Amino acid sequence: MFRAVFLQKTDTAVLSEVRDLSEDSLPPGDVLVSVEYSTINYKDGLAITGRFPVVRSWPMVPGIDLSGTVESSTNPRFKPGDKVLINGYGLGDSHWGGLAQKARVRSEWLIPVPRQFSTLNAMAIGTAGYTAMLCVLALERHGVRPDQGPILVTGAAGGVGTISIAVLAKLGFDVAASTGRLEEAAFLKRLGANQILDRAALASPGEMLGEEKWAGAIDTVGSATLANVCASIRYRGTVAACGLAQDLDFPTSVLPFILRNITLCGIDSVMAPYDLRAEAWERLARDLDVEKLDAVTQVLGLQQAIPAAHDILSGKVRGRVVIDVNR
Repeated sequence: MFRAVFLQKTDTAVLSEVRDLSEDSLPPGDVLVSVEYSTINYKDGLAITGRFPVVRSWPMVPGIDLSGTVESSTNPRFKPGDKVLINGYGLGDSHWGGLAQKARVRSEWLIPVPRQFSTLNAMAIGTAGYTAMLCVLALERHGVRPDQGPILVTGAAGGVGTISIAVLAKLGFDVAASTGRLEEAAFLKRLGANQILDRAALASPGEMLGEEKWAGAIDTVGSATLANVCASIRYRGTVAACGLAQDLDFPTSVLPFILRNITLCGIDSVMAPYDLRAEAWERLARDLDVEKLDAVTQVLGLQQAIPAAHDILSGKVRGRVVIDVNR
C-alpha cells in the first residue's frame, strides 16, 4: 500500500483526497519508482480543483512531476537505486502522476537526476524550471544576446518566472520582471531582476505596435499581456510563450511580426523530445545557482498538496512548491 492524492469525477465536481492505494492499482509501465518528491504546478491546481478539464482519464493521481529512486525495472537502462525524474509526458492527466509514494512509468520518460542536484533540487526545479530553460534555449537559438537589450519576464513571481530570472541574470542579461505582487520586488531583485513592472501596465488591451523596449521576453501569462509584450519587442527580437495564466486568447495584430520581424516561439514542455529535455537539464545544472533555487522553494507534506493547489490558482504561491510525498 502507498499514500497518494486521488481524484475522482462526479457529474458535478472533482473530488480530491489523500488515501491509501494498492500497488496493484498502478498503471502499466516497465519501471517502478519509489517517489520522494513531486510539485504543485498551475496544471496540478487545475486538475485537483477541477477548474479546467485537464484530466483525460479517471480516476487520476495528479502530479506532472516526480523525482525518486528506481525500485525495480525491466529495462536495462535503469537499475534499482538509480535517481530519476520525470516532467510531463501526460503524467498527472492521462497517466497516474507524482503526488504519490509510488509510480509505475515508462522508461523512456525517465531522465537521470543530474549529479549536481538532489532529488529535492530536481523538484524545486520541476516542470517550471525545465520550462524556463526551454524558453531561454529558444531565445538563444533565435540569436538573443545580453548585449542586445533587456529581457522581460511576465508572471515573474511564479515558478517559471522566478527560475527564468535567476538563469537569465547568471547569463548576463538585463532582466525586467512584471508581476502583480509588487510586495515581492525585493525578492525578485535578489534573484537578479533589475527592473520591476506592475503587471497592470500590460494586462489591458493596448496598441498594435508600441515603443521598442525589449530584446526578448519570456511570457507565462498569455492574452492581452502577451499581445502587449509582442507590440514592444525590438526589431528581430523573440518572445518565448509558455503560459496562459491570464487567458487563452491572443488579441494582437500581424504588425509586430511583419514590421519588426519578431519571432513568437511556443514552448511545450509536456511532449518535448528527449534530447531537448536532456539539454535543458544539462544547462540547468550549469546555469542555475542552487542557492537561488533554495530561495524560491517551500517544501510541504502530501496532506498539504490539495490546499496548495487552490493557493496556486489564487496567485498566493511565490516560486516553487515541492511536495515531500513521504511527509
